[in-house]
Amino acid sequence: MRALVTGASGLIGKRLARRLVADGLEVVAVGRDVAPLRAQLPGARALAWDGVRLPAGALDEVDWIFHLAGEPVADGRWTEERKARIRDSRVLSTRSLAAALAASARPSRVLVCASAVGIYGDRGDEPLSEESRHGDDFLAGVCDAWEAEARGVEAIGARVASVRIGIVLARDGGALARMLPVFRAGVGGRLGSGRQWMPWIHVDDVVGIFLHAARVAEVRGAINAVSPAPVTNAELTRALGKAVHRPALVPAPAFAMRLALGEMSEVVLASQRAMPEVATRTGYVFRFPRLEAALSDLVG
Repeated sequence: MRALVTGASGLIGKRLARRLVADGLEVVAVGRDVAPLRAQLPGARALAWDGVRLPAGALDEVDWIFHLAGEPVADGRWTEERKARIRDSRVLSTRSLAAALAASARPSRVLVCASAVGIYGDRGDEPLSEESRHGDDFLAGVCDAWEAEARGVEAIGARVASVRIGIVLARDGGALARMLPVFRAGVGGRLGSGRQWMPWIHVDDVVGIFLHAARVAEVRGAINAVSPAPVTNAELTRALGKAVHRPALVPAPAFAMRLALGEMSEVVLASQRAMPEVATRTGYVFRFPRLEAALSDLVG
């Protein structure tokens, strides 16, 4: 079998591509620059693209497509230009991918496309399943449009799954990598009130859910990639402080975060008590269902 991975140099993409190579698949790894792809992914065929249009021949004889490309959301304030890049890098690339699939001689059977739990907006203590209504803020709108473009591939007979990724915990990237230096210095603490729910997930389980979505025919449409045991921000900060043997007593007030980050502060202050109902119902078994075990693996 052959699999194509876009965003293959990213936090999740490179791990997914490595797992596919280890499982014996032929892997086509697509990214902006082939040099890091070749260095990070021995055994995969590396292709460069412009972030929207796939190079000719990229989809030849491909069985599974994993589409993870997109401008980082939490790397700075959201100017209007940056918001346009965040949206277009997801929506236009997925639209282009769907068009290329429709024109290919043998359309792929499965498209597993990234999405995000940001689709639900800020929902307080409400438990959220894949059937819950969507939010109406900027990120929710991006995710709505993103998933709509992915669903267009169903018209050519492909099965489509949209993986709504939560807060990914990993040693070398994402939220945890940003938090660790602060907490190890003893100046970490809750964000805002700390009451907001944090739909965290270990990076190994994100990769596992992407593979599960590709392999299990029952998985169609949205699937939440989150732990079955979400915690509040206050609970997460206490657990992280304990893991690094430091107090976690220095809060970051919500007003200060809004002043510093502007609209982007909603990423860390929003509350999403998302649950992995589809993953659980279709038989996915989490490697790290509990936060303490995840942090022990990643920090200890």
